[in-house]
Amino acid sequence: MEYDKAVVNRLKRIEGQVKGVLSMIEKNQDCRDVITQLSASRSAIDRTIGLIVSMNLEQCVRDNIANGESTEQVVKDAVELLVKSR
Repeated sequence: MEYDKAVVNRLKRIEGQVKGVLSMIEKNQDCRDVITQLSASRSAIDRTIGLIVSMNLEQCVRDNIANGESTEQVVKDAVELLVKSR
């Protein structure tokens, strides 16, 4: 699967968030602020996982339809990926 620039940009933003959290920890900043930033990073990762799974699912469904194959298993696989990510 080919990932578009939006996915890469999301991951770079997440990388920046995590680096910011490390900096906060090194500066012994307040626990609440650190947890807030970690939660924001986790949410961004969760949204990125959803985006990647949905992009892949869309492509797999199109491929299966073009090949005259069932789409049931690819949908089940996508749901399983999302469940595993939690």
